[in-house]
Amino acid sequence: MPAVNIEFTEEELAGVREAAAAEGKSVKAYVHDVSVLEQKRRFFVEGVAKFFNEHKAEFDAAFPDEVPPWDRKQGDEAA
Repeated sequence: MPAVNIEFTEEELAGVREAAAAEGKSVKAYVHDVSVLEQKRRFFVEGVAKFFNEHKAEFDAAFPDEVPPWDRKQGDEAA
């Protein structure tokens, strides 16, 4: 299985060790899990952003009072 060596400052490593211990994990397992979780989070956020951008016009039409002022078309401002 591929592996990665990661360098930390003493302070950073102390924080990682503390976080790993708080979760009852080894440092290796903790760093692995955190990095995989971050990949999943990024994938989720990218999907949400894509969905939002694809459906923004529909949301704006359905909830016109919620459209931010900077997104309103000229002449659409509420009185």
